[in-house]
Amino acid sequence: MQTPSASTPDADVAVIGAGVVGMAAAWALAQRGRQVLLLDRAEAPGLGTSFANGAQLSYAYTDAMASPALWGQLPGMLLGRDAAFRARFTLQPHFLRWGMAFLRNATPADLHRNTLATLALALESRAAMAALLARHPIDFLHKTAGKLHALYTPDALPKARAMIAAKRPYGIRQELLSAEEAVAVEPALAGARGLVAAVHSPDEEVGDPWRFCVALHALLTTQYGLQTRFGFDAHRLLPEGGGWRLLAQTGETVLARHVMVCAGIDSHTLLRRMGLGSPLMAVKGYSFTAPPGPLPPKASITDTSRKLVFCPLGDRIRVAGLADLNHWDPHPDPDRFAQLVAMAQASLPEAIDFDRIEHRWAGLRPVTPQSTPVIRRLPNGLIVNIGHGMLGWTLAMGSGERAARLVEMP
Repeated sequence: MQTPSASTPDADVAVIGAGVVGMAAAWALAQRGRQVLLLDRAEAPGLGTSFANGAQLSYAYTDAMASPALWGQLPGMLLGRDAAFRARFTLQPHFLRWGMAFLRNATPADLHRNTLATLALALESRAAMAALLARHPIDFLHKTAGKLHALYTPDALPKARAMIAAKRPYGIRQELLSAEEAVAVEPALAGARGLVAAVHSPDEEVGDPWRFCVALHALLTTQYGLQTRFGFDAHRLLPEGGGWRLLAQTGETVLARHVMVCAGIDSHTLLRRMGLGSPLMAVKGYSFTAPPGPLPPKASITDTSRKLVFCPLGDRIRVAGLADLNHWDPHPDPDRFAQLVAMAQASLPEAIDFDRIEHRWAGLRPVTPQSTPVIRRLPNGLIVNIGHGMLGWTLAMGSGERAARLVEMP
């Protein structure tokens, strides 16, 4: 076997990041016959933000985070009065630049454009996921559960109708239901006090993102020749000989013709070390998983008032929520976690067994000002596939396809 050198790369494409975005990209590349080397600083796939996120595959609900309603919420966010959405204000230049760009996107026109741009990618992702599962029915507790967005104020109804109408030309099936109709579809909503209406999306899916990463990694390794180096904390990327040399914190190096950066929020630091601007802001979220309660949901439920999701996963229910903008520490804050549990109890008190919470988690979502990911080819064969925000699980497969096509470009 020839020893790798400056003229003999270790891989055709090195993918940095083994979360759902990186794993989906590795799959898309392998389908195109590429030799892929997957790198991650963790010791196994899916242990970062993909480990225990909300688990909803929200192909129909792609609404951008910045909206006109943001202006009314801004004081509460900055002063810590909004339980669901908080922002840590600093004078750090990146926060100020990102924040101004985010606010510029909080217009009706930008909300419409960004939402539909993400919807187009989500539909590509749904098709790519279906193609994968038709060929390899891997197990990650996947099912078409449907989804209901619970609305609690009458002024939410016109906005809901407008979004339904905007998405209908794209083949999205959604219906605005009365409270009584919503409870008939999903009896768990009988415990939702003050429910006014709900948007029903019957084709929405769920699946465990961590199980997906593990199963897809095993498939790629055994059947598609995927190479993996876990414990590789990519510190710097250096152009070399028409390709890239990747340097880890330990001094280990990798040489590849192409590099695809899919490292979530860690992409921010990596790109800045290269002198490249980063569009990413950390938005910290929380989740917990527990056995079902007396009235568990069979479909996914989003409480739009409290910004919570309840997602059935096998014989467990996952609850996810909270958005702490400009919080870069992934460790759970006990007070915020307690707040999430209290909000979930107020929302659907009988959905889960709150006395038997099994897993507590926090993760950093990499959000762009537009809420749309950046999938772009930079010089020397460097591809970025970053900024998926709250919808990384939903958009992963479509993003992988788009990013893999960029590698094919001459």
